[in-house]
Amino acid sequence: MTESGWAYDGAPVTLSPGTVTLVHGTSFCVCGSDGDVDGAAAQGVFFQDTRIVSAWALRLDGAPVEHITTVTRDPFRMTFVGRGRSRAHSPESTLLVRRERYVGAGMREDITLRNFGLESVAHVVTVHVDADFADLFEVKEGRVRQRGSSESDAEPEGLLLTRVLDGHSRGVRVLADGADYSTSALTFRVVVPPKGEWNTRVTVQPIVDGRAIEPMFPPERPIDESVPAVRSHRWRRAAPVLRRSGRQSLAATLLRSRQDLGALRIFDPDHPSDTAVAAGAPWFMTLFGRDSILASLMALPIDPNLALGTMRTLAHHQGTRVEPNSEEEPGRILHEMRFGADASLALGGGNVYYGTADATPLFVMLLGELSRWGIDREQVAAMVPHADRALEWVERYGDRDGDGFVEYQRATGRGLVNQGWKDSWDGVNFADGRIARGPIALCEVQGYVYNAYLARACVCEDFGDLAGARRWRERAAELKQRFNERFWLPDRGYFAVALDGGKRPVDALTSNVGHCLWSGIVDEDKAERVAEALLSPEMFTGWGVRTLASGMGAYNPMSYHNGSVWPHDNALVVHGLMRYGFVEHAQRVAVAVLEAAEAFGGRLPELLCGFDRAEYPDPIPYPTSCSPQAWASATPVHLLRVLLRIEPYAPRRKVWLAPALPESFEPLALDGVPMLGARVGLEVDGAEVRITGLPDDVELVRSPVGVHPGLDRR
Repeated sequence: MTESGWAYDGAPVTLSPGTVTLVHGTSFCVCGSDGDVDGAAAQGVFFQDTRIVSAWALRLDGAPVEHITTVTRDPFRMTFVGRGRSRAHSPESTLLVRRERYVGAGMREDITLRNFGLESVAHVVTVHVDADFADLFEVKEGRVRQRGSSESDAEPEGLLLTRVLDGHSRGVRVLADGADYSTSALTFRVVVPPKGEWNTRVTVQPIVDGRAIEPMFPPERPIDESVPAVRSHRWRRAAPVLRRSGRQSLAATLLRSRQDLGALRIFDPDHPSDTAVAAGAPWFMTLFGRDSILASLMALPIDPNLALGTMRTLAHHQGTRVEPNSEEEPGRILHEMRFGADASLALGGGNVYYGTADATPLFVMLLGELSRWGIDREQVAAMVPHADRALEWVERYGDRDGDGFVEYQRATGRGLVNQGWKDSWDGVNFADGRIARGPIALCEVQGYVYNAYLARACVCEDFGDLAGARRWRERAAELKQRFNERFWLPDRGYFAVALDGGKRPVDALTSNVGHCLWSGIVDEDKAERVAEALLSPEMFTGWGVRTLASGMGAYNPMSYHNGSVWPHDNALVVHGLMRYGFVEHAQRVAVAVLEAAEAFGGRLPELLCGFDRAEYPDPIPYPTSCSPQAWASATPVHLLRVLLRIEPYAPRRKVWLAPALPESFEPLALDGVPMLGARVGLEVDGAEVRITGLPDDVELVRSPVGVHPGLDRR
């Protein structure tokens, strides 16, 4: 019997090439480019991880509308333009059909018929509707089945569809002015005068356990005054702007990143001031520990408050007890949160699952980044107890056997087999292709712990706790020495991806070692060989660095984690290369990834296939890749930060700046970068570098920061 939730080993259902996605918060819509929803094709309107619309089809006199085009104005709104079928006496249609769709806490669709003819026309407009209330996991994995008791009622105030399962009800009300309701459709009998138009507004309102959700797009309110529109406007207004660049496509890529990150924000109703970032659309519109932390960290140059909100939201749900099913442990940061009515389908059989080895040290790393970037000192202080609880988890629960390394092994068959970022069942393997058996100690996780120790040491120093800082630095130094002794493969010239359950080095060459450069755990005398391995033909495709080298036994360029190219992975590799001074290596990878973004129209997908650029002149998309996806969207932002080599350190009132831009990027001008409580402008043109807007008490250091912006104590 196949296990439910993320332990399911099959691939997600592949969406058709004509599929489009609208998204706002935890609501999203996946539909065809004509606007119709086909539930059998893994489409639908989703609210809180439940499909509240599984079929939505507009018919004009019983026939489909002839699709013309689809226009996206914002991530939450889309326009579908079509025309009615031509009549027998006319060679061409004179009836335009426009559907304006808005998604957020349900859906609204404004339907307009515009008659360009010289005579009045009569039409029957029908919207066919169904709702199966399937859990997102069922839809994603292609295993939807009828469960619970369902009803469909045509009432005077609208069409009401409901399902009751295990004492919980989910429902949806579909209503519109001028509609006749049946148990499966809304029907309008309309006459459109010559050169005139007819319109109606159809509202889809979710109902959870009998409580109707307040619509975000009430018909009486202009769309531009709706919550999603106001949020989108504020996000655009506050975001930095690339005013000039020698690489024209860079501006379009950064604009797309900004738009997508804005669309992927999720808002906690219990803590309205906290805005976090979801992992990605369509299947991951929820809080993920690792994904949300890394995406918000990489998006710091756009909005540090997104990282702060993500951290605060994760802190609200930090583990407090030992619970094997959910793998919750005191101090542990969650892997994933779900909102669906049927929690049994999620990992661990509950709404929150904690099975991740890396989110907890990354949480502490994020606090260090926020402190250096200039978040309010009181906010940093409020997060310190949570960081300390996270580090207690690292040493008490993360290090299971006391060998000084953080390991993982799932507690039950409902959890994830692999609990690093390569969390597919076969994501950790030996050079000959054998699957590594747990408990597994991943190389990058040790790097995250090392960096977390240093981050905590820096916060101690910033608050005057010098003795605490010494303790954390000593732990970091001990871990670094132990790591370089146990994980280094001198005959290979790179680090093992992991130690397996028998403490044997898992000897595959992977991109994970680039994360070790990013964290700073790599000894200086080993860094050059690691850099050369990452840029070897077996690893570098021309579009980025592969997750697994082509000479490894498990290599498959079309796999999820064993040979594919992940943009966020490459962003961290680039940062690691730059930190150790391998500027040309870093530039080469960064340019490759940004060229891939250009080939994808400015939006990087979650991952792409690992084929060599010499074999295929265009990057090959991975079939079930999420788009937009948070850390892929944040990747261009982070790459530009790394190429600018800008590192603020707010508590010490310093900013390191030493741009290493490829020549094709210059001249470059950025306005409005949030940093140190100010809005900073940057201009780079060869040797001429100008920074404006820094507070008067901040010292500008015109040199690279080094491996870690705290080790040198300058």
